[in-house]
Amino acid sequence: MVKKRRQIRKIRVKESCYFCKEGKEPTVRDVSVLRRYLTERNKIISRARTGICAKHQRNLTKSIKHARHLALLPFIAKEI
Repeated sequence: MVKKRRQIRKIRVKESCYFCKEGKEPTVRDVSVLRRYLTERNKIISRARTGICAKHQRNLTKSIKHARHLALLPFIAKEI
């Protein structure tokens, strides 16, 4: 029996960090920017897919979680 190797799909990554380029920091009040880094099911998108540097990804994650706690962002997606 020969095992087939699983093909790995490469996802195209943006090369530069949005926050470094703009000179901003991710904040809780900037909900429109935070939503850009959530999936349709409101999961946080990994830095491998978004192209954000490690420092800003950590701050982004904290800001999203804080915004969820303050009810600015939902924890889960609403099912229709």
